[in-house]
Amino acid sequence: MGDDMRGEEGWMSVVWAATSPESGLFHPIERRSEVKDLSDRFNDLRSRGQGYVEVRSPNSEFPVLILTFRDDHAVVHLMSDTERMSLLVGDGTVPSGAEVEVPIMDDLAAFTSDFVLDIDRAWDLVHDFSQTRAAGPLGGWCEL
Repeated sequence: MGDDMRGEEGWMSVVWAATSPESGLFHPIERRSEVKDLSDRFNDLRSRGQGYVEVRSPNSEFPVLILTFRDDHAVVHLMSDTERMSLLVGDGTVPSGAEVEVPIMDDLAAFTSDFVLDIDRAWDLVHDFSQTRAAGPLGGWCEL
């Protein structure tokens, strides 16, 4: 019970790692900060056109939500544990059969329209996750 009480402050903090706006390369060192700092980094990256962000609760290693985006297109991954990765089903932003390239850490990877979301919707989902710690309500997941 004590952990729940202590966790109150944890609701507003989040652990994350992201692309460095300066170098454009993924900076794997995790930071613990308020969600606002994560939002600021996302906005910096968005103004540069692309980025890669990993987010998790300060209280556990998993789940990790990964947002990767380029221009107005995003892909959201969910790492449930070291062995399980899922992709969030796309929202129809990209025509069926089209592919979109987004950064995975420091390399570009292509994803079909089945897994591409509008960047604003994707960020809203990541923001919700950083507040609630729940990935299930975000939408349909396809395990890899």
